[in-house]
Amino acid sequence: MRASRWILLTVVAFAVAAFFLLDLGRYFTLDFVQSQQAALEAFHRENTLLTAALYFLVYVAVTALSLPGAAIMTLVGGAIFGLLWGTVLVSFASTIGATLAFLLARFLFRDHVQRRFGPYLEAVNRGVERDGALYLFMLRLVPAFPFFAINLVMALTPMKTVTFFVVSQIGMLAGTLVYVNAGTQIAQIDSLGAILSPQLIGAFVLLGIFPLLARWLARFIQGRKALRGWTRPRSFDRNLVVIGAGSAGLVTSYIAAAVKARVTLIERGEMGGDCLNTGCVPSKTLIRSARLASEIQRHRDFGIQDATLEVDFGQVMDRVKEAVETIAPHDSVERYEGLGVEVIQGEARITGPWSVEVNGQTLTSRHIVVATGARPFVPPIPGLDQVQFHTSETIWSIRENPGRLLVLGGGPIGCELAQSFQRLGAQVIQVEMETRVLNREDPEASELVANRLREDGVELLTGHRVTAVEVEGGKQVAVAQAGGEDVRIPFDTLLVAVGRQARVEGFGLEEVGVTVRNGVIETDAYLQTRVPTIYACGDCVGPYQFTHAASHQAWHAAVNALFTNPLKRFKVDYSHLPQATYTEPEVARVGLNETQAREKGREVEVTTYDLAEQDRAIADGAARGFVKVLTVPGKDRILGATIVGPHAGELITEFTLAMKHGIGLNKILGTIHPYPTLMEANKSVAGMWKKAHAPQGILRMVERYHRWRRR
Repeated sequence: MRASRWILLTVVAFAVAAFFLLDLGRYFTLDFVQSQQAALEAFHRENTLLTAALYFLVYVAVTALSLPGAAIMTLVGGAIFGLLWGTVLVSFASTIGATLAFLLARFLFRDHVQRRFGPYLEAVNRGVERDGALYLFMLRLVPAFPFFAINLVMALTPMKTVTFFVVSQIGMLAGTLVYVNAGTQIAQIDSLGAILSPQLIGAFVLLGIFPLLARWLARFIQGRKALRGWTRPRSFDRNLVVIGAGSAGLVTSYIAAAVKARVTLIERGEMGGDCLNTGCVPSKTLIRSARLASEIQRHRDFGIQDATLEVDFGQVMDRVKEAVETIAPHDSVERYEGLGVEVIQGEARITGPWSVEVNGQTLTSRHIVVATGARPFVPPIPGLDQVQFHTSETIWSIRENPGRLLVLGGGPIGCELAQSFQRLGAQVIQVEMETRVLNREDPEASELVANRLREDGVELLTGHRVTAVEVEGGKQVAVAQAGGEDVRIPFDTLLVAVGRQARVEGFGLEEVGVTVRNGVIETDAYLQTRVPTIYACGDCVGPYQFTHAASHQAWHAAVNALFTNPLKRFKVDYSHLPQATYTEPEVARVGLNETQAREKGREVEVTTYDLAEQDRAIADGAARGFVKVLTVPGKDRILGATIVGPHAGELITEFTLAMKHGIGLNKILGTIHPYPTLMEANKSVAGMWKKAHAPQGILRMVERYHRWRRR
């Protein structure tokens, strides 16, 4: 804590201590005020402005220091100044004092509290940022909540000072009027309890509920406004129409059919979307072939003296195609029709809040769910249109060794495909404009992946930004900027893997009032768009473009749409969403990583276990990587975990389960893990944490006990 904080804290503590040591509270009692009422009124008649100023300053000071006496001061205001001027003085004095208490607590305590208890306060912070004014208004209306406590608690949140002041001024007005009015009859009041009868408390509670009703009413009015000008059908053909048969659309349709809703699924391309046809399935099949090729190349490391490797790109791609075809029936039209989903293959266009047009037919539905996915982003690089380039969607068409393969992008897709094609015999040059690949991961994680890419033979060029593509005498060259100089990179095949963008055009979204912002469909936390009958989920919404994230969102979109209920809706929670990159070594994480914790100013404790010590990893010849866990300082509560190593995508699930259900490292340590397995690494990192928190005092006592037993 800075010196200024210590000085201010000392001054405040001294002032509060003086109040109690000097027994100044005796002047803030009902008996004292009633006994001095005549004298106070006489002083006010002779010194009107001075009385008002002194009263105002004392009220501000009492409130700012959170001292007892504000209620009596309010009664005094009514007794001396009357209802009108008493209300004016009390209203502004109480708000100014509350704001000073707010600023004081914020200056003294907020930074420390947020660092120490940030993970516990994350949901509160988000709620205050979104609806803080509403929360404060509701609390101000209900006198059952001590106002000084509200001042201090709100100071620890991200609430803006001006919001706190304005809402407090308005919210406390009803209570101020009640107390000031009671003060005008102060001679007849026996106790403060007489002011707040059960009936009056009930009235205040109803006032507190009013903001919730107002919020629902505001949402209702906003929805009616969005639907203005559209004619609602008298009845609907369907309960739900889903646009897009990728992961999000399939899960939404499945849930709707499972609860016996009438649902129609529309897809213009192949069932299964990107994940099945051009994403997860083909890439992981390719990775497996590439990993086998790498193991064959390392045959001497496993004691195999003679082994040969001959890659047939055509056969590798046939295997990829076969895997897709084997899994395709799981996502097929026939399967979903068998589940009770009506499947229409065609181009869908939303023509109204309750209608979708497809193949010249108009379907009416009570709700619509948009799950149109995403496509590879192609940057506007000059000359790019002059060469035949591939994306993660089209690369699966190649049948021969791509030769010098230039991969643009150092994210998960770029790294996975660069490593795989290099291992299968291509000569890969990977270019990333940032200073490191996988730049959202911790530096040591991206370094391990980068080192392995280079060991595999990938020419990795970080800090290079491609500015142009040229064709010279039939030769293809990429021009990149690095350190202020141009670097020319010749290539035979180009793969653009710099990210993905949502598919939001051509579906009639904006024509019916759905907001598209920053390239994605804008929804609330319940996946409802600005048009209340239309929901959206999956890659077209973000913020995470993973198959499992799309499925997670799909459940919420389906349930919220099918069971519309103003009292209960289901908010999407991403706090325990795992993610994995399937390079070798794999990189997986859930919750916070160390880089994010540092950026957010979170205090965390980091425990890291090196896989070089892990028995199964050593036996498998894969003892490179680590398990890193972030916990609340001094506690075993898990805030996040990062795993780099073999099968990290599977290993991370134990930490995901633990975080989801509040299981700490002590419970993981106490769980039997089979030996020898890689999963034991999770138990080992828990053991390291436990060792660091061993009760040294108790251990010394036990040591003395055993020494005594040896005598």
